Amino acid sequence: MMQRKPLALAMMALFATPLAVTYASPAVAQSVDTAQPQGAQQSAAPAATPPAALPQTEVSGTSIRDEYQRDMSTVGGKIPTAIRDIPQSVTVIDKAVMQAQGATSFADALRNSPAITIGGAEGGQIGNNINLRGFSARTDIYLDGFRDRGQYYRDTFYLDSIEVLEGPSSMLFGRGSTGGVINQVSKQANLKPLNEVSGTVGTNDRYRGSFDFNHPLSDTAAFRINGFAQDIHTTRDVMNNQDWGVAPTLKLGIGTPTQITLSALIEHNRDMPDYGTVGYNGHPLPISRNQFYGLTTDRTVQDVTSFSAKIEHKVDDSLKISNQTQYSRYVIDAVETSSHAVGVPNGSGGFTTLPTGATAGIPSYSLDQLWVQLQSHDRKITDTSLFNQTDVVKTFSTGPFKHTLIAGAELGRDTYENQAYLRTGAGQASGMLGWIPADSTAYYSNLPNVTTSVGNLAQGSAETVAFYANDTIELNKQWKIVGGLRWDRYKAQLSNTINAPGYATQTVNYTSVRTGVIYQPSEAQSYYFSYGTSFNPSLETLTVTNNTQALPPETNQSFEVGSKWNLFDDNLSINTALFQVTQNNSRTQTGTSGEYTDAGKVRIRGAEVSATGHITSNWQLMGGYMFLNSQVVQANDGTQGNVLANTPRHSLTLWSTYTLGHWEVGGGMNYMSMRYAANTNLIRVGGYTRWDATIAYHQPKYDIRFNLLNVFNKNYFDALIPSDGGRAAPGIGRTALLTGTYRF
Repeated sequence: MMQRKPLALAMMALFATPLAVTYASPAVAQSVDTAQPQGAQQSAAPAATPPAALPQTEVSGTSIRDEYQRDMSTVGGKIPTAIRDIPQSVTVIDKAVMQAQGATSFADALRNSPAITIGGAEGGQIGNNINLRGFSARTDIYLDGFRDRGQYYRDTFYLDSIEVLEGPSSMLFGRGSTGGVINQVSKQANLKPLNEVSGTVGTNDRYRGSFDFNHPLSDTAAFRINGFAQDIHTTRDVMNNQDWGVAPTLKLGIGTPTQITLSALIEHNRDMPDYGTVGYNGHPLPISRNQFYGLTTDRTVQDVTSFSAKIEHKVDDSLKISNQTQYSRYVIDAVETSSHAVGVPNGSGGFTTLPTGATAGIPSYSLDQLWVQLQSHDRKITDTSLFNQTDVVKTFSTGPFKHTLIAGAELGRDTYENQAYLRTGAGQASGMLGWIPADSTAYYSNLPNVTTSVGNLAQGSAETVAFYANDTIELNKQWKIVGGLRWDRYKAQLSNTINAPGYATQTVNYTSVRTGVIYQPSEAQSYYFSYGTSFNPSLETLTVTNNTQALPPETNQSFEVGSKWNLFDDNLSINTALFQVTQNNSRTQTGTSGEYTDAGKVRIRGAEVSATGHITSNWQLMGGYMFLNSQVVQANDGTQGNVLANTPRHSLTLWSTYTLGHWEVGGGMNYMSMRYAANTNLIRVGGYTRWDATIAYHQPKYDIRFNLLNVFNKNYFDALIPSDGGRAAPGIGRTALLTGTYRF
């Protein structure tokens, strides 16, 4: 339990003592990052125009501006597009929100979208596993418009914003995107000098430092570099992350007809994996937050390198051509241990495994009567991708109708290699280490008599060829029509040395569509209807469940109606949506023989409302509510009628801050109703509400921010994992962070 009196004394001493390292004001950071000279081209995700009607609050020469609200997004049309002109739900999580919340991880930042639920490591997958509107978005994460398919834990140190586009969107992004896509928008070099360093200290030995330097090289060129390093421990005693990264960007030709951008991301993570706990009799084990069913020698080491080159040429006011190439390589070395089953001693030196799902007649065992079987998940993974994309944007008129036509082509190649290793204890099944007491407070570095053997080597590659076109037609000031087509040819092949299939190949040709009608009776109102499709090939992730490789792709379609309103002289955005997403050709097992068919069907119906921006000049907020009614409509594997994994019926997120002079105070909450860990609905995980708070002191040269995460020290399960009937990982306990940034 946190001691309030010593903490208060520490805060008083801090404010009474000058700091050498202090925290950046989001307002200052935004005004610096987005500044452009007159006539300069907009960056990929331009900042929203400062509100004209609300009075400005001056803080030592620096204005607290519209920090959270963004009017533009790149995720809905491949070019900067007004959010009111995108006929789908869009959430833009600005860096100002991330800074105010102390959200330095990608997963923590995404908690601002009620459409998102967090998953954990799963089978051959590591890193950020996200569910979006109830569907996995594992391969639907993008970086500046390019698929960022690597299995790593992403940081926010180089991000200007995160854009969440909801609903099937293969017309824009190709395969995947059943629930939508998530695009990371990196910070761009500009002509406004910036020197900023930041440091954070927190409870449970949390330390982090970062920097952001932007330097003009001439009237038309600039260089920017962001970096960070951290050594973070949490209220889960064994968990720790030791990470660092740098992200340089060089921009040439700023404000000229031809602009060239060269950028890179280099990141190294050495993290402790967390598979949480399995369950029995329908619920996760009732463990404390400190309970850890892994080994202290576990590790997940990730090395990420990504390089991008983009050239944009403005032929004239009506024609713009761009070409971008991106190469990424992801290398993962993982030695990971998880709980696999729960059992009780059988009296003969072995154990009887207890059923995962709720079962009548099972004795009510206490934690000290139970044992947990441990399993190894060791592998070395190498992912690479090389993609090139060309876009042509043309504006023209046909009679009274105005057109914005985007046409393009995409070429790419992905490769994947996964070498598995098996640690096996004496007398245990392959890959099983042994049993430990479920209530054990000891931390094991290893179990006795364990041998390691080489497992399956999976290798795969895929080639993508795509052509697309999207036209936004302005019929008049009130009506717009959006329509687009994309043709994809996705050819993939994979092989296994031990597992089945030994070899598989599949070529998928698919045409995706997108249509929308937008009615805008005034500048402050926008109403829309949209229809979109997407597809998921069997070999999409370059891994496969045997006997699914010959099945046709899962196909998805979405219907959505919604509204987007701007209130208080455009300073507060209110968005609403009703939608239905249906997945056809869903893969389902036909019986115990391992045969699969595409006869499954999944459907989600939902509603969403969100608000972002200023209520007054000093009071701003970001929040949303999501209702999801998910169902496995048709299946042959016993899941028909079940709720989709990790899909709460209700979720709510809210963050709000108030600025008064030099001070800023605020807080927020995340609520999530009950979820199931897997489509089998065997493990039911209870809902929770978590509250966070912040207080900050702003000055032109420095800022100080104090964050308190999980204010009431709520015990809850956070990330859910479908395997073994369903695992659940506990969330962090109460955590205090003190952050400062100095600008020079």
